[in-house]
Amino acid sequence: ADYWIALQEGHLTYGTFEDYKSIINRHIKPSMKGLRMRDVLPDDITRMMKEVANFSKSVHDKTYMLAKQMFTNAYDNKLISENPCPKMHAGGRDPVERQALTNEQMTTLIEAVKGTRAYVFCMIGLYSGLRREEILGLKWDCVRLTGTPSILVKRACRFVHNRPVVEERLKTKASRRVIPIPPQLVQCLQEAKASSKSCYVIGNEDNTPYTETQFRSMWDYVRNRTVGNKSYYRYRNGKKELYSFEAKLGEQAQNNPKVKYTIDFKVTPHILRHTYITNLLLSGADVKTVQYLAGHERASITLDIYTHLVYNKPEELMEKVQRAFPSSE
Repeated sequence: ADYWIALQEGHLTYGTFEDYKSIINRHIKPSMKGLRMRDVLPDDITRMMKEVANFSKSVHDKTYMLAKQMFTNAYDNKLISENPCPKMHAGGRDPVERQALTNEQMTTLIEAVKGTRAYVFCMIGLYSGLRREEILGLKWDCVRLTGTPSILVKRACRFVHNRPVVEERLKTKASRRVIPIPPQLVQCLQEAKASSKSCYVIGNEDNTPYTETQFRSMWDYVRNRTVGNKSYYRYRNGKKELYSFEAKLGEQAQNNPKVKYTIDFKVTPHILRHTYITNLLLSGADVKTVQYLAGHERASITLDIYTHLVYNKPEELMEKVQRAFPSSE
């Protein structure tokens, strides 16, 4: 297993490689401990998959996919005479359906972070659908604000032990794309560029991208304005003590009167992208267009996640059925 994953390192992004290595170390190697590859039976694979049945569907499916790839590689190299991996096992917990932000929530979020470092990040996510790593790797040379305003996605910034690594190797080949941007985002980027001292749209004055710590600090502008239970540490008599309180809608922060709790819904960096794609589909954009703008490798990925948006109105389906089978009268 260690030998096989080491061979994949040059073909995978750092994040994917670390994710796969974690799956192997946590779910495959412990289950197969004490067995030689040639002694593994289909029942051993079944047992391994039962052990991850209650994990997320993502973990479940990756476990099987990686095991199958390892055993297929061993079979192709004549290390084993038979591949013990049968047909894909069903299982894993379905992910909780993500809720895209409504128009009102989008407005609330933007108003809450306007004037902070999180503002431009949120605007790019909501109005272009870039992934987090694509936003953090975005440079001004890929932003066109005249003619047909657009963003060229060709770089991604990933974190390795907190340090940023920017590379032109994207998540998939489909991730490289040119995204037309609406007036709201054009205005935001024009203002940001006028005051920017960095080659990165979101970066430091020394032309370096954000570290992971800096990104988390930036996202705190969103968290700090969100209602709910909050905790903080305070030193008292030389001891570190934990304090908790409930932030209520409309109240001002106790330690910062300039901050008001106005966000009463869940916001994550990925929800910004999810909202962008949802709004495209609700506006009537066809699946192939959305696939391209989202940077999905296959249209099936778009459909698997957003089918309920594409086919959620019976009257629209009836119109299509009637066009396919017109009345003979």
